[in-house]
Amino acid sequence: MNNKIILFLLSIVIPFLGKAQETAPEMADTFRSEGKIYVVITVISIIFMCLIGYLVYLDIKLRKLEK
Repeated sequence: MNNKIILFLLSIVIPFLGKAQETAPEMADTFRSEGKIYVVITVISIIFMCLIGYLVYLDIKLRKLEK
């Protein structure tokens, strides 16, 4: 019974996977052609690094409180 459910779900999902890969996002192509993709990557990297820094800062403060 479990195999029938998995087979049914796969038969529904697999046709959509092929369609999703055929179309490329136009926004990414525009950013790449204009060179703005590097700005986007830089901003996302800065935000990610700030979040990690904040989590490390909180971890240090929590360790001090636990002691």
